[in-house]
Amino acid sequence: MTNSSSTGKLNPPVFYSATTLIATIVMFTAIFPKSADEIFTTLQSGIVENGSWFYVLTVAIILVSVMFMGLSKFGDIKLGPDHSTPDYGYVTWFAMLFSAGMGIGLMFFGVAEPVMHFLSPPTGDGETIEAARQAMKLTFFHWGLHAWAIYAVVALILAFFSYRHGLPLTLRSALYPLIGEKIYGPIGHAVDVFAVVGTVFGVATSLGYGVLQVNSGLNYLFDIPLDTVTQIILIIGVTLLAILSVTTGLDKGIRRLSELNMVLAVILLVTIIILGPTVYLLQAFVQNTGAYASDIVRNTFNLFAYEKTEWLGGWTILYWGWWMSWAPFVGLFIARVSRGRTIREFTFGVLFIPSGFTLLWMTVFGNSAIDLIMNQGVSALADAVSQDEALSLFAFLENFPFAGVLSFVGTCMVIVFFVTSSDSGSMVVDMLCSNGNDNTPLWQRVFWASSEGIVAGVLLLAGGLGALQTMTIASALPFAVVLLIATYGLLKALRVDIAKRDSLQTNNWRLAVLGNDDDSGWEKQLASIHDYPDKKNVNNYIATMVKDAMGRVKRQLAKHNVEAKIEEVKAGRLLFTVELEDAYDFHYEVRRFSYEKPNYSADGNEADDEAGDDIYFRAEVHLREGGQDYDIMGWPQDAVIHDIVEQYQKHMHFLHSIR
Repeated sequence: MTNSSSTGKLNPPVFYSATTLIATIVMFTAIFPKSADEIFTTLQSGIVENGSWFYVLTVAIILVSVMFMGLSKFGDIKLGPDHSTPDYGYVTWFAMLFSAGMGIGLMFFGVAEPVMHFLSPPTGDGETIEAARQAMKLTFFHWGLHAWAIYAVVALILAFFSYRHGLPLTLRSALYPLIGEKIYGPIGHAVDVFAVVGTVFGVATSLGYGVLQVNSGLNYLFDIPLDTVTQIILIIGVTLLAILSVTTGLDKGIRRLSELNMVLAVILLVTIIILGPTVYLLQAFVQNTGAYASDIVRNTFNLFAYEKTEWLGGWTILYWGWWMSWAPFVGLFIARVSRGRTIREFTFGVLFIPSGFTLLWMTVFGNSAIDLIMNQGVSALADAVSQDEALSLFAFLENFPFAGVLSFVGTCMVIVFFVTSSDSGSMVVDMLCSNGNDNTPLWQRVFWASSEGIVAGVLLLAGGLGALQTMTIASALPFAVVLLIATYGLLKALRVDIAKRDSLQTNNWRLAVLGNDDDSGWEKQLASIHDYPDKKNVNNYIATMVKDAMGRVKRQLAKHNVEAKIEEVKAGRLLFTVELEDAYDFHYEVRRFSYEKPNYSADGNEADDEAGDDIYFRAEVHLREGGQDYDIMGWPQDAVIHDIVEQYQKHMHFLHSIR
């Protein structure tokens, strides 16, 4: 089931096909912007008119599926081997989720969307108390659980199959339950090309539109002109910063920028709460959350079938399409930073923490803006939002003390959000073009970071950003079909994983086989409990006793026409594999691990070769599912053989149970 050929080398079919396709679409859109806009707009209109029910149903199914996986027994499964631990702490993890997911959207729409719904609601009159309530409920609906569920299900699919089953961390792995090893052929290449093109265009269009907001902020702060030249310079600047960040890697570049932006976001949020109508905002947050929760089912399935309106296509369906078009990029990035977490921890972390912060943000900025317009007579804010959404944040901040400082912080946040989006987008595209490996040559990461900036700049000059955005959203329709199929495949695979886990729930301590024909088994076990072997002894035990035991099992299997192989992964690691055609291979591995001696020991995590006297070593058993938390050091050869055979028997029983 594992593709052993996956390396950090470039995957030519994906790289060259994606590059050619991107260049072709950009040239067409740039040379014929009006024609491209007409084609893509017609396509999108047809999708909205005839396929809105499918978008709504798809998103509903995804949300229910993600919640089910988190609440059910599937939630105990780890995104990685059973012994794995998370790569990042909670704060860093949440910061990266927030920055890659929709941080930039909050800066752009935090004020604009609630005000626009307040001025022009889908039903009823605008600029009323009811319109204010409805505006916040709709904003919560668009930016809440549904959006993050789409990201979460893609991330779950990729993380599970990659970290749990050794498949490449690319979109093609989502199809493994359906087409098996064919994911390494043309179908898999086509899926990854689709993800690369979607990611590059998604990041590029966001970058192109985002510089408009940055330009507005700089115009407000420093009177820098609002023109195309300035915006191109900004794109170049953001791209250079992204290149600088991407060269430093995930742990230094994206991580530090994400943490910085999270701090700035909290500072700006708290400042607005303090300077604004504090009690009103806290009351509104509680009420908005309750209204969102109480109406979530009705809003999820509301297609305005009895009230014909264009509002649904212009808002909800576009949002669902936009979230799905971004899902390959954001989902893969979330998967990359979520290794080692349980599905339950992942599900509720991705769904509720970012959603909670997003909803608080929308309340603070949205309700404050509506209060300024409705109760304080600041009609200029309403006019600014109606004229130019990019100006909304800065027009809003003008009404607070220290407006210049706040606008500067907001502008810095927008820039950093763009850098992290471009940075993480480049990393994702590079992984898609390199068999899911992020340990790639520097030039590849620089190439993709540069490409996103070039695409954004070219289309901004040519006026083709709108057409490209429309095309990107329209592409969500075929991806929605793939996503539903992949979600079914994930649920099927999780059922198999649970069956495998249940088959292993037996006691692995075998006192009877530790002895031979005498009664010394318990004496040997007791001695082993208080024995703290050094590295040399454990290495020698694995290289001799364990290897000989595996060899005997291998020779016996050969008599039954079953081929097995023994591989010395490295010193202190020995892997026994039985490859089973069209089924899950059997893996039995013995690994050397080091631990600190307990304080109660007579003499006194994986450590290095220079371990001192306070370190002892164990020979632990690992299966495909991960470490089994028991030590076989000191077991006689027959005991090791019995253990291999028993685990093999369990594996075969597991395969039988899922047929």
